[in-house]
Amino acid sequence: MPIIRPFRSLPPIARKEYNYEFVDYMWYNGLFKEEEVETIRSLWKPDQTIDAKVNTGDQDIAKETLRKSEIMFIKPGGNEWIYDRLSNACIQANTGRYKFDITGFQTELQLASYGIKHFFDWHMDFGSGDLSNRKLSITVQLSDPDEYEGGELQFMINQTVFTATKEKGTAIIFPSFALHRVTPITKGCRKSIVGWISGPPYR
Repeated sequence: MPIIRPFRSLPPIARKEYNYEFVDYMWYNGLFKEEEVETIRSLWKPDQTIDAKVNTGDQDIAKETLRKSEIMFIKPGGNEWIYDRLSNACIQANTGRYKFDITGFQTELQLASYGIKHFFDWHMDFGSGDLSNRKLSITVQLSDPDEYEGGELQFMINQTVFTATKEKGTAIIFPSFALHRVTPITKGCRKSIVGWISGPPYR
């Protein structure tokens, strides 16, 4: 299992027969300050972007059927502080709530841009192949809520839909097997960071 950025150290996890601390998703308000968010947004380079695709584990499927957005990758070099901030948040969330076996970032972080009519329909980040190593998913809100309409990150928990906070600078962390979506953008543009924390296959 390739890991592009392993965690330097992990605290011991106290495991019991049952995990009563589990939550469907959680968030850290203001994980990134206003000026830090602007620094991250300045990384966006139109000539380095690609149309997002959906990896099914075996093959990429046409983006229009499930996802329509643009992405570029955040290279660790020069941006270690972003990876460090998210590493600390994910380790804390996992130690307290999820208690998965995790080892680090499987792929580079994505800087995503959702324009008008862009969306990501209901899906899981977990699946077969290399997706089977994904344990935690991360989204960081980089846009003010008044910059766009639509573009809500939502979770389907049983038969109820929950909408995540849209506060700028907030990091939302959830199990990669959670069913979620980003509703279509109807006005403006929404930017975010997307990333995944991986570990050995579930057993």
